[in-house]
Amino acid sequence: MENKRLIKVPVMANLAAQDKKPEYLFWVGSAGSYDDRAKKITRAFVKILEYCKVDYAVLGTEETDSGEVARRAGNEFLFQMQAMQIIETLKMYDVKKIITCDPHEFNTLKNEYPDLGGNYLVYHHTQFIDQLIKDGRLTLDDKEFSGKRITYHDPCYLGRGNEIFEEPRFILSKLNSELVEMEQNRGRSLCCGAGGAQMFKEAEKGDKEIYELRTEQALEQQPDVIATACPFCMTMMQDGLKMKEKQDQIQVLDIAEIVERSLGL
Repeated sequence: MENKRLIKVPVMANLAAQDKKPEYLFWVGSAGSYDDRAKKITRAFVKILEYCKVDYAVLGTEETDSGEVARRAGNEFLFQMQAMQIIETLKMYDVKKIITCDPHEFNTLKNEYPDLGGNYLVYHHTQFIDQLIKDGRLTLDDKEFSGKRITYHDPCYLGRGNEIFEEPRFILSKLNSELVEMEQNRGRSLCCGAGGAQMFKEAEKGDKEIYELRTEQALEQQPDVIATACPFCMTMMQDGLKMKEKQDQIQVLDIAEIVERSLGL
């Protein structure tokens, strides 16, 4: 039974009214705010932040779309309009450090916002959890996934785009499970098929869609769990399992959800 314990998430505006400034802004992102499956990733990561007593807050209703998809789709004007609006909001709260669960948002905030004057220390949640473990603030219970075969799918904007390969694997190594690599992994990982605004357009003609090919590569490893670290990849891998009629046999879980379950939160 899913844990429905309510957590009162701190909001930047409320803290500012009390003359408080958190160390980190948790950037939820559009997927984590509106997609029902991605919301579970958001909730899982918030539980981890609360468990580790991290000093954080969210923008709440002041958070708007980063413009990442608009830029990928070719609408540079909309991207810059969105970005500059967000940069002004973050300047108002003197934001210095940002954490996000979405590699697309991570890449945009870290590598593209500086061109418009938005300079921040940006962490993907796998980097942040990795450091929590190494700092001794987080210890995983190795019983939850004991004996399970887990294969990890590298999201494009996390792996090839920003060379974050080891942190997710380090987290998974703390479980009493078997980590099995797909044939294409790390810098050679095959895309899930949703990046570059592909999530929002019809598939191009071809023998197979990319997400089906990637799912087949995962299934070759006979996993119990397909782990990933991106809400877009989550959707595509789940669709691939449904296509192969394996959705009742294999779980697709974000790294944050794996950590949440390991901690029994």
